[in-house]
Amino acid sequence: MADLRINLGGIQAPNPFWLASAPPTNTGYQVERAFEAGWGGAVWKTLGDPIINVTSRFAGLKYNGQTVGFNNIELITDRPLEVNLKEMKEVKRKFPNHALVASLMMEPNREKWHELVKAVEDVGVDGLELNFGCPHGMAERGMGSAVGQQPELVQQQTEWVKEVAQTPVIVKLTPNITDIRYTARAAKQGGADAVSMINTINSLMGVDIDTWNPIPHVDGKGAHGGYCGPAVKPIALNMVAECARDSQVNLPISGIGGISNWRDVVEFMLMGSSSIQVCTAAMLYGFRIVEDMIEGLSHYLDERGIESVMDIVGKSVTRYSEWGNLNLNYKVVARIDEQSCINCNRCHIACEDTSHQCIDIVQMENGGEKLVVREEDCVGCNLCSIVCPIEDCITMVEIPTVQPPLTWRERTALMNSAQ
Repeated sequence: MADLRINLGGIQAPNPFWLASAPPTNTGYQVERAFEAGWGGAVWKTLGDPIINVTSRFAGLKYNGQTVGFNNIELITDRPLEVNLKEMKEVKRKFPNHALVASLMMEPNREKWHELVKAVEDVGVDGLELNFGCPHGMAERGMGSAVGQQPELVQQQTEWVKEVAQTPVIVKLTPNITDIRYTARAAKQGGADAVSMINTINSLMGVDIDTWNPIPHVDGKGAHGGYCGPAVKPIALNMVAECARDSQVNLPISGIGGISNWRDVVEFMLMGSSSIQVCTAAMLYGFRIVEDMIEGLSHYLDERGIESVMDIVGKSVTRYSEWGNLNLNYKVVARIDEQSCINCNRCHIACEDTSHQCIDIVQMENGGEKLVVREEDCVGCNLCSIVCPIEDCITMVEIPTVQPPLTWRERTALMNSAQ
């Protein structure tokens, strides 16, 4: 069986499955239950100066009966610091081999950061995660994403923490920014041992068209919240990949955002994550989802003869590039399997109305109809395979070409040299 142990910037864990700093890690009782279920690590719900939360605070976006997006306006822990510290110490005593990371948030005050770091490290945590990503409530107070959106503040406050920290420091980054690489670089310059991404995305889940209240609302008023869940996975995966391939970042990454199953875990690790953090999936299905994640990841590695999960970290990063480096002469076309086609015509409608009009409805001798792709006109956009309700009915097939690979940058260079 493959070795699932990981090391994130000096923080070791029995597997890459961590709970993110969020409602599931609010108490020692919850973290202990999570570790018993099989989670390898947990980032404690963010500690800082006392706050007061509101009700209601969650909202969900559903599609075909499944929650694909999740919004919250909850803030950091509303429990006293001394209570949290006592529980953290007890959890670490019971589970010495699991990764216990403290998420921290503090006003921009060097001495207060020092005090908080020392108090937390005294209970024996394995590392610190600096919450520079929370987009609501705390940001309005000059913390969270208010820091994470300004590289100079990220660097400064990371430096403050590193002045006294005795354990590895992870900087958690906000996605509510034009280019996350700049804040990741700032974290590196500030001395961070790792980065985690992404925190939640600014969002308004909806408006009740009967009452006209925002969703969720608090006594008839609402505020923007943090968006997470499966819907944000592509955004998170892109930001992980961008930082993983940036030589100026060059830090271990803990991937967060829409991770719901072992396949998602593999994708994040291939794109550079050494550990992954889960929140929404645990909130929707409970802690025992980690059992399927562990089993699926283990089978995946064993089937490929991979001895350690760390061996897959970053293996797809070099395949992620810029549009200008893509081969213009590579060609795929759609092909429809007549045997599995149910003639719903969704591919024809999509192609006819919104793509390149290359799928024909052909009359058959028996009076029936079939769908046929005119391959010479197909641009390989993938739309038909996406809308098809039958798995593997429409496949994208590579068409051999005699033309050598040619990128846009190469083409442009050739054109400029010919002038």
